[in-house]
Amino acid sequence: MSDNFSFSLTQEEKSYLKDLVRLSIISRLRGDKDAAVPEPPTRHLAEEFGAFVTLNKHGHLRGCIGNIQGSGPLYKTIWRMARAAAFEDPRFPPVSLPEFDELEIEISILSPITVCTDVEKIEIGRHGLIMQRGMQSGLLLPQVAVDWKWDRKQFLAQTCNKAGMEPTAWQDPATNILWFEAEVF
Repeated sequence: MSDNFSFSLTQEEKSYLKDLVRLSIISRLRGDKDAAVPEPPTRHLAEEFGAFVTLNKHGHLRGCIGNIQGSGPLYKTIWRMARAAAFEDPRFPPVSLPEFDELEIEISILSPITVCTDVEKIEIGRHGLIMQRGMQSGLLLPQVAVDWKWDRKQFLAQTCNKAGMEPTAWQDPATNILWFEAEVF
């Protein structure tokens, strides 16, 4: 992994993506399942990156869905992930029209994912983690460890928990530890 994730967005691009999330969700709430995705203001937003859309309501998680790797233009990924976070997160009922205005939106654009060769280099707030072993896999975004005030070992253990593994599975040579950075706004 490079020393610094080089992806960055202008304020115009961030505003466009936040507006895109709102438009994606509200158009679905109003019954327009095939609404057109507005073109982005820059070609930069047509590049392929993994991305997550997180919805909070009154400071509590309301939905979070994403793709860890790019699969088409970023702006179209954000459109799909917005709808998935609002209507397909199995942890929550679908978002309703009355609660739409109460949603807080957070978008995370992911760097390429690479193998973490030294867990001592994991920086809380900078790196997100993925644990994989066999068919088990779990991901936590960089901001999760900050929000919960975890240290590095707690972050590793909680990522294992997210994957359905025992908390010490990160020490097992059969477990793959992957990491990434994210532009979060």
